[in-house]
Amino acid sequence: MNASPLLLIDGAWLGAAESAPVFNPYTGGEIARVPLGGVAEIEAALAAAERAFPRVRGTAGHERAALLLRIAAGIGARQADFVATIVSEAGKPVVAAEAEVARAAMTFTAAAEEARRAHGELLPVDAFPSGDGHLGLVRRFPLGVITAITPFNFPLNLVAHKVAPALATGNTMVVKPAMKTPHTALLLAEVLHEAGVPAGQMNFVTCSNADAARLVTDARVKKVTFTGSPAVGWRLKELCGKKRITLELGGNAGVIVHSDADVAAAVPLIAMGAFGYAGQSCISVQRVVVHESRYEEVKAALVAHIAAKVLTGDPWERTTVVGPMITEPARDAVLERIAAARAGGARLVCGGEVRGRCLEATVLENAGATMAICAEEAFAPVLTLHRYAEFAEALAFVNASDFGLQAGVFTRDLTLALRAYEELEVGGVLINQVPTFRVENMPYGGIKDSGFGREGVRSTMEEMTEMKSLVIKRT
Repeated sequence: MNASPLLLIDGAWLGAAESAPVFNPYTGGEIARVPLGGVAEIEAALAAAERAFPRVRGTAGHERAALLLRIAAGIGARQADFVATIVSEAGKPVVAAEAEVARAAMTFTAAAEEARRAHGELLPVDAFPSGDGHLGLVRRFPLGVITAITPFNFPLNLVAHKVAPALATGNTMVVKPAMKTPHTALLLAEVLHEAGVPAGQMNFVTCSNADAARLVTDARVKKVTFTGSPAVGWRLKELCGKKRITLELGGNAGVIVHSDADVAAAVPLIAMGAFGYAGQSCISVQRVVVHESRYEEVKAALVAHIAAKVLTGDPWERTTVVGPMITEPARDAVLERIAAARAGGARLVCGGEVRGRCLEATVLENAGATMAICAEEAFAPVLTLHRYAEFAEALAFVNASDFGLQAGVFTRDLTLALRAYEELEVGGVLINQVPTFRVENMPYGGIKDSGFGREGVRSTMEEMTEMKSLVIKRT
């Protein structure tokens, strides 16, 4: 693997006394080892980030933009290395890995564009009599040291969505990547270093979850940004005290297919949204509720599409859609949920078979809404089908969840589309599209157990800055 075997701290590449193995999810074999930082490395990274902040906070917008564009170019120049690393340590199918690398480059490009813009406003203090004779304005200023804790499933672009806005706003950062996919993040650290990121502004430390708690509790940290499981995320919110925190957590995304939907257009999108990268995305399609007049048509079309197009197997095969799940225990846990659902009356429509370390694209029907396979996040290539008669039932079904990240609605009726936008309890509603859809400039995040705050380049920049008012009294 062409990834750094060292940690980036204060602009230098450092080792650690211990290391941890990294495994290939498809073969199960160890592919590399990664340094396992501890208290000393975390302290060094936090100290470096704190020292760097006064130097970088006032960097001119054009300088930040130029740096971000160099990073985007560096990602493009090392595309093959990134793709190979993602496929090897995440088990992501190669076509999806290529798309992730392209998106990461776009994330840095979008941040470069935003870095040139002044985000502020003229403050109309004379709207009140006491403001007569005064001029007011508002600007945003960087917070300081930010810690980023990132997941395995998008080991490049979800890191980019934290790093790029931090650079664009003049903050400093300590990144703790997922230990299942650390080399992708460390390869990004190489690109940042080569692009000329100032020493200490970006620090990358691989460490245990126990040691990572200091990245949340340390007084020097002004903000925490976390993407991962709800259980961990809400615990971090408890630990962070007065600090700002952004949480991008789980989901069991719902899709409504109404009676007037274009089924031929909807089914391929639903299949890719549910089964791409083995469903290991927080906005993966998990629950599909179909109008009773189209239910059998949608089910038949979905089964046929899966058989023809949703292939399972080696992530290096360009036709593969469903690769391995990240670990065998993760696969086995969802198999237990499938078995429990079937024992409770759910019917297996297709899939359910294990091929090596992969689970085939699986569709269930007649699963109760309170069954774990529906009510909890599957994070697996599993989809449940449900019927409804009235549109209000479909909206209620999607809302009957502890999660609220994104939802999709397939309909030609603008009135129903706007009703869904008003009534669905989620962070984003996608019309004639699946909730798996995301572009880099979207405000992205959820409500309920799905998270707290918003990402997306500009939204993240706002979360990483503080508004400050200036009022001048005319003499």
